[in-house]
Amino acid sequence: MKLKIALLPGDGIGPEVIQQATKILDAIAKKYNHIFEYKTALVGAIAIEETGNPLPNKTLETCSDADAILFGAIGDPKYDNNPSAKIRPEQGLLKLRKKLGLFANIRPITTYNSLIHKSNLKKDVIKGTDFVIYRELTGGIYFGEKKLSADGNSASDNCNYTANEIDRIAHLAFKAASVRRKKLTLVDKANVLETSRLWRKRIIKMAKEYPTVKLEFLFVDNAAMQLILNPKQFDVILTENMFGDILSDEASVISGSIGLLASASIGEHTALFEPVHGSYSQAKEKNIANPLAAILSAAMLLEYFDLFDEAEDIKNAVEKSIDLNISTPDLNTTNHFSTTSVGNFLRDFILDEENTFYNKNNIDLGQSTII
Repeated sequence: MKLKIALLPGDGIGPEVIQQATKILDAIAKKYNHIFEYKTALVGAIAIEETGNPLPNKTLETCSDADAILFGAIGDPKYDNNPSAKIRPEQGLLKLRKKLGLFANIRPITTYNSLIHKSNLKKDVIKGTDFVIYRELTGGIYFGEKKLSADGNSASDNCNYTANEIDRIAHLAFKAASVRRKKLTLVDKANVLETSRLWRKRIIKMAKEYPTVKLEFLFVDNAAMQLILNPKQFDVILTENMFGDILSDEASVISGSIGLLASASIGEHTALFEPVHGSYSQAKEKNIANPLAAILSAAMLLEYFDLFDEAEDIKNAVEKSIDLNISTPDLNTTNHFSTTSVGNFLRDFILDEENTFYNKNNIDLGQSTII
């Protein structure tokens, strides 16, 4: 298969983790005789610095021409600490989602047995957790009309949803549940919000098309509690934009490190894949950032094109690296590996799993781990 992939490394550790993700994609291409062509473009704070725009037109054109997009991270402390800034890095990502019609954000949450001790939650609570969050991405309060009174003493943000916006992501969530454990949980606030009541009406109606899927409902405050009390109860969670933003970040701590969490943003004509973590500017260019979330995002990219064996190779390599503790400082505090070294191990394992052995000195020196 030949794919054109737009690379948007962005800010902070974004370029470093994307470099490792492309290293792994190149290994997959070599093993399976695929052709992956990359074109890099600016987004976020670096784009503001060079063009004055967090999403330059040239970047948008690059993304529109690509089969898929691999995204790093955006954000910079100088904007985070300046709430009055009119132009912000995050505006680039929001605009990109809107322009490309990326309406569904998908975040898998999985635990690894060898990392359960890293989580702040008890082992018996999280072991076996495996669910996915479907978050609506282009509607709701984030994109509603915003007003500030002339005297600056009152403000409002309008939350709006249409039946079409709800239905298109709901179908994706129901289809996912149909091939997973056949359970879908709608998270809303239907006891208070009219938009949530519309969500419930549409989902109840749609459920008739998916008779094998069990449908449940949770108010968002209860869902936030249940994610901590009993995360294993969930299979597919479906929710609106702001609730999904909050709940997916809460869920990210279950696995023990946000550096493990991948995501996909799906549209009708293209898709964007990105690690959940932020730009982590403190670690920029220190070669200590965890690349696994970006690499697992690349695996989701392959799955989007039905390259399931290739994606499984990446997942197996990631699991092996975790089992062997070939990890960056967030997961391995005493004998850690660099960002580059983790990528090197994964590449070698994918290319020659049977003959790849653990040898820390070789990995650290950037030499092949294949003996």
